[in-house]
Amino acid sequence: MKHIEFHLEAVQELIKAKEWYRLRSEMASQAFALEVDNAIRSIADAPERWPESEGGIRRKVLQRFPYTVLYRTRSETIYVIAVAHQRRRPGYWHTRK
Repeated sequence: MKHIEFHLEAVQELIKAKEWYRLRSEMASQAFALEVDNAIRSIADAPERWPESEGGIRRKVLQRFPYTVLYRTRSETIYVIAVAHQRRRPGYWHTRK
């Protein structure tokens, strides 16, 4: 399994999304956190499984929530560059390295 690193802004996006769900429902917040954890584990297990787009960015779409985990692989590291809502500010993360 490869090492996972998060862009600082991806961590902030994840925290904000969990908080948004928590304010509406503790169960929804926990379900969101679990789905993100499962997505990260499956990315770590097989990072090439999801489609690659320009710049080597790959996307793992969550099933129950309107979010996508965007990442790239660098040797033995998976670098999560965004935990992006699918309907807000498309492509805002493109400038992240």
